[in-house]
Amino acid sequence: MNQHVTAPAETTDPVPVGAVPAEDVVRLVDLKRRFGATAALDGVSLTVRKGEILGIIGRSGAGKSTLIRCLNGLERPDSGAVFIEGREISRLSERDLQPLRRRIGMVFQHFNLLSAKTVEENVALPLKIEGRPRAERLARAAELLQLVGLSEKAEAYPASLSGGQKQRVGIARALAARPALLLSDEATSALDPETTRSILALLKDINSRLGLTILLITHEMEVIRSIADRVTVIDAGRIVEEGAVWQVFANPKSEITRSLLGGIRPQLPPEIASRLAAGEGVETILRIDVAGEAARGALLSDLAAAVPGPFRLVHGGVDHVQQQPVGTLFVAVPGADAGHLARVTAFLKDRDARVEVLGHVAGSV
Repeated sequence: MNQHVTAPAETTDPVPVGAVPAEDVVRLVDLKRRFGATAALDGVSLTVRKGEILGIIGRSGAGKSTLIRCLNGLERPDSGAVFIEGREISRLSERDLQPLRRRIGMVFQHFNLLSAKTVEENVALPLKIEGRPRAERLARAAELLQLVGLSEKAEAYPASLSGGQKQRVGIARALAARPALLLSDEATSALDPETTRSILALLKDINSRLGLTILLITHEMEVIRSIADRVTVIDAGRIVEEGAVWQVFANPKSEITRSLLGGIRPQLPPEIASRLAAGEGVETILRIDVAGEAARGALLSDLAAAVPGPFRLVHGGVDHVQQQPVGTLFVAVPGADAGHLARVTAFLKDRDARVEVLGHVAGSV
């Protein structure tokens, strides 16, 4: 489905040998951008491989919008390099950027459809701007509307569509020029949860069918969990964590990542958390994080058999992320026997579990 667009030979800059492997659609190298005293991007380096879905997540003001504007050439970095399909774009003229921009499709939060044009005309607009023949534009629009499940809406106007339908039109329009990269900028944050799930399923299906590389910008971890292969966490213009989604969910290393995960990972119930104290208590509360093989076995049953003595599961559960089990369990261990607590902790760590002592409570929970 992809169509390669080659810039005129006289404007092509040489790419340093080994700068960008052929399988990398995007590579950012030490990207920096300041606005006055504020560092919007402060040394960002990342790679988006061909055919993958990379999620970039961070709070408002983290630098996500500046990053995406550098990717499509709307913002010039102060220093660093932006490679798209092996070509460094950050120093190109506006004229030379045009063919490269056609290799990048954009999906926006608020759809950005033209109200005076039909659905079919909105989808075909990028091809009209390119000067493609009308018959080709209409054929491509029909193909894409079928792909996003809106063939029957070709002659409708945006005002008659639901939010989810408008976003499907936006996705179809972004695919019109057969891009190598699809940028999704908070594409589901204006939608209700059910519609969000359907749009994410559509993006995953497009990725699978077309082998299209997708870069998601979001502030919602649920979006990352649903479809991303890898996640990059950005805060104050810096990458603070990155990796396979299930691994980051299982063992978040930065405080910002733990905070972003707070809404979708099991948390200690407030009535127990409010009773935690640092000193001794009747029970010690452990947080146990497990993933992969460690989460597949009968961990607590094996613990009971191997380490005689009392403990209780007070909260938690096991989820699946990227077909990998990821679990968080909260266990209460009587606090009078320090040796028993040490044996429990040692057994869990031997099973590749991450164990954290959250505190102690004065009575049973």
